[in-house]
Amino acid sequence: QVQLVESGGGSVQAGGSLRLSCAHSGYTNSRFCMGWFRQAPGKEREGVAAIDSGGGSTYYADSVKGRFTISQDNAKNTLYLQMNSLKPEDSAVYYCAASRLWFACAGSLTQGGPMYNYWGQGTQVTVSA
Repeated sequence: QVQLVESGGGSVQAGGSLRLSCAHSGYTNSRFCMGWFRQAPGKEREGVAAIDSGGGSTYYADSVKGRFTISQDNAKNTLYLQMNSLKPEDSAVYYCAASRLWFACAGSLTQGGPMYNYWGQGTQVTVSA
């Protein structure tokens, strides 16, 4: 049973930083694509960043490039999202997700992430102006 558990959300002022963590377990695959998505009230789920766990390649939505960094610690089975220069429009529930389709990681952030098989419960990020 694959499990993903996010943590690290909270409230911060615009311009501030937060680091989200996603502890994952239960995989039988040795390589997978992991991503961060977010959903604000009344909006569709949006892909933020993704990483190929084996090759280490990273991918970002245009809206967060240069501000967010996705990374992983394979020894700790943990995925991270470092968020800097936060804006009020970054406010949302952030979800960690995983997919067996590591070879499709580059295009995985579109359309709300239909290729992802497993999802965490989400963590709230609120950025005030």
